[in-house]
Amino acid sequence: MSARTVTINYNDKIVRQFLLATVLWGAVGMLVGVIVASQLNFWRVNFDLPWLTFGRLRPLHTNAVIFAFVGNMMFAGIYYSTQRLVKARLASDFLSSLHFWGWQLIIVAAAITLPLGFSRGKEYAELIWPINIAVAFIWVVFAVNFFWTLARRQERHLYVAIWFYIGTIITVAMLYIVNHLSIPTSITHSYPIFGGVQDALVQWWYGHNAVAFFLTTPILGIMYYFLPKAAERPVYSYRLSVIHFWSLVFVYIWAGPHHLLNTALPGWLQALGMTFSLMLWAPSWGGMLNGLLTLRGAWHKLRTDPVLKFFAAAVTFYGMATFEGPLLSIKSVNALAHYSDWIIGHVHAGALGWNGFMAAGMIYWLLPRLWNKPLHSVGLANLHFWLGLVGILLYVAAMWTSGITQGLMLNATTEGGTILAYPNFLETLNTIRPMMLFRIVGGGLYLIGWLLLAYNVWRSIAGAKAVDGSVDVFVADEAAHAGERLGVGRTFINPPVIFSTLGTVSACAWMFGGDFLKIVGLFGTILFVILAWAHFGARSGKWAEWYDRLLVSAAPFTVLTFIAVAAGGLIQIIPTVLVNRAQNVEDRIQVPYTPLELAGRDIYIREGCYNCHSQMVRTLVPDVLRYGRPGVADDYSRLGDSIYDYPYQWGSRRTGPDLAHVGGKYPDSWHYQHMLDPRAISPGSNMPNYPWLVDAATDVGALPAKLRVQRTLGVPYPDQSPAAVFAQVEEQSKAIAAGLKTAGIEVDHDREIIALIAYLQKLGKSEPAAASLGRKSEGQTSKVAAASATPTP
Repeated sequence: MSARTVTINYNDKIVRQFLLATVLWGAVGMLVGVIVASQLNFWRVNFDLPWLTFGRLRPLHTNAVIFAFVGNMMFAGIYYSTQRLVKARLASDFLSSLHFWGWQLIIVAAAITLPLGFSRGKEYAELIWPINIAVAFIWVVFAVNFFWTLARRQERHLYVAIWFYIGTIITVAMLYIVNHLSIPTSITHSYPIFGGVQDALVQWWYGHNAVAFFLTTPILGIMYYFLPKAAERPVYSYRLSVIHFWSLVFVYIWAGPHHLLNTALPGWLQALGMTFSLMLWAPSWGGMLNGLLTLRGAWHKLRTDPVLKFFAAAVTFYGMATFEGPLLSIKSVNALAHYSDWIIGHVHAGALGWNGFMAAGMIYWLLPRLWNKPLHSVGLANLHFWLGLVGILLYVAAMWTSGITQGLMLNATTEGGTILAYPNFLETLNTIRPMMLFRIVGGGLYLIGWLLLAYNVWRSIAGAKAVDGSVDVFVADEAAHAGERLGVGRTFINPPVIFSTLGTVSACAWMFGGDFLKIVGLFGTILFVILAWAHFGARSGKWAEWYDRLLVSAAPFTVLTFIAVAAGGLIQIIPTVLVNRAQNVEDRIQVPYTPLELAGRDIYIREGCYNCHSQMVRTLVPDVLRYGRPGVADDYSRLGDSIYDYPYQWGSRRTGPDLAHVGGKYPDSWHYQHMLDPRAISPGSNMPNYPWLVDAATDVGALPAKLRVQRTLGVPYPDQSPAAVFAQVEEQSKAIAAGLKTAGIEVDHDREIIALIAYLQKLGKSEPAAASLGRKSEGQTSKVAAASATPTP
């Protein structure tokens, strides 16, 4: 086709829709955040209603902030910038509209199901399987629309922001699909295909990298577009952006295990997670410096321009959060910080300081351009900035203080490390209550600032006429670009790819191999780094030419990006699949739950108890002293203790004590009273009351389907008829109800409280691994019905 000039009219309607949804869902997510923060300090704010308890609202808060607030902001920024960077209208108005309305319906479905207790029991992955299928479908719609637009582009080379968008799309799809693989038992319930330590690893491979590739990489792409536009300055360093992108997408994917330090996770994976987390300092700060140095010559504008204020603060928070993350991945620091409010402060510094401020800056910059009307009030935007800044700093400072204080108290020992200095968990909780109150104040200030933004947006667009951008583009003859694209051979067989591959293989041999391989791998890593550096120094022009030609075609670039992110996941997950088997456990193995106990476990997950209680005694002396069982030496959690847990329940925050070995520690009557009125048993507790557990009947009818799926997953349940299952439940529940009656408590045996008590009393039940394997080798069926006896080490 001959060269010509065409006018391209951008689809900015979809940008306006996602922008307004960002404002709405941001307010909702932050409001729910203030409510759940208040519940931690004032238990009455739970209102004794099942759908308003902390355990059910906290997942609503996290999902609203991640997928509703940041998700809508991300889509608005990607759709606006991509059209202008590739000089092409979005490929399909229908797909764009389907993307928007489908995403909003997913958010509404989550907002309904999570408070009702429909949950998978995994952080940031709580949504039930029908909604997950919808998420995957809409993400594919987004990907098709995006890559189709790239295929129709008039700008041949892909700008740096597009690289981050490509990395986001393919990696989030991979992470979300793998972590949400489940086998349904009903329309609202399923069990993940991973269990125990394997589920823990996959969950934090997803959970950590959801932060990386949903909350970081797309926002970095937005930074690389909107920050130079607002500052009217070019990006500081193109070469630094290349290093930033490739090192980030390769290194980030390996760092998930740092969420599981000092646990039953195999030691090599813990070392892997810590090592790669420390390596993240370099690319993360490279990106931060690239952003801040882009403002060179424009710093004077910060005095009057709220957009640049938000962007500069956001990039600074990005640097702070990405310094703190590797710091928290150091084992000794993690021993203090994990399960404490320090982690909560770290997460919010990223979500509100980085994502929230980038969203605000982008919205204020886009408003006049999308509605052809000046911002209603620059003064209100500046006030929003200072309220938000003070709010997040107060929030983070309070959480740092709270987390370090509680961590020190929980780990403190006397008498040469043989006695806990603060044996009562509630003593530590009540010490940090003032800091928890400051969190409410900080979060409230941030919310007020966001409401000011919402008011400013409303006044700015009231009476305004929406406008779509357009541009005249000179379209060259396609034949003129025919020689720019790389062939398949040149894409993968070239010095950058070859040296990267050989260096990675050598490094893996060094880290994971035996004694001989470690030496070979170490020398190989050093050799290939030196050779790559020498070759780049001598032939840097060829490297640059290859990369420039790579950016002409999105397909090979996307394939290389996928290989970079998939390698780390495969190397971590595949060995863990082999390790997480009964024949590979240490000295003891979990006894499977009885049908009644399994029903109680699902109630535990429904109520979100994992948000406050862990089930993992770490390999730390204070943890063993506090949560280990009397007379059991080195009673930390083993790999086999949770091998049949689908999903795993190790937790990530201890607002209450660990429950890994709580079975048999207290009588049934204690658990009954504790669920109805926690403060009657534990004065000073901030746990909600659960009166509905006494009124609601256990869903016994769902158990045959649940047991069938558990057998499919490898849990050694006998193949029983529904009648046999119901009889087994009846027998155990009546025994618990009879025991409660002797303690003066009258309750029907078919109530949910009975099932939950059965589950709690089972926690910590295990048997010698040799005995379990011996029975299986003889072909005997596991006697699950007999597993409700007193827990044994």
